[in-house]
Amino acid sequence: LFLRHLAGHGGTDLSRELSPQTATCRRLSYFFPTMATSQANVFTVVSKFYDEYVTTTPQRLKIIDAYLAYIMLTGIFQFGYCLLVGTFPFNSFLSGFISCVSSFVLAVCLRVQVNPQNRKDFLHISPERAFADFVFAHIILHLVVMNFIG
Repeated sequence: LFLRHLAGHGGTDLSRELSPQTATCRRLSYFFPTMATSQANVFTVVSKFYDEYVTTTPQRLKIIDAYLAYIMLTGIFQFGYCLLVGTFPFNSFLSGFISCVSSFVLAVCLRVQVNPQNRKDFLHISPERAFADFVFAHIILHLVVMNFIG
């Protein structure tokens, strides 16, 4: 009776006509009418963002973004491992996690300096100089991390 009411059909059984997923979506859209439209809006926004990113972002920034994603996933993996297994060698966990966070921050700084849209803010810093600063800061960072491990 409930499914017939939702579909607006007189005596037909909706469960035979629709798949279980479609029937569930209809039931949800009956109680939450804006849920289906908000999901469609989110999908539209995400797909537009992705299309714009692919077409307008320079290759250099895409490489830096891939590096940022890798570092973020490494930090999440280390934190999850810490939660599941424990932090027995606590210095090792802190060194690895601080290294991930610091590397992420340095890569974001590199991305900001290399981005062509920010050229007016960094007039005296060439992309090569920004990369050299990035490498130098990473060397110092990893020397500190190795020292902290003990």
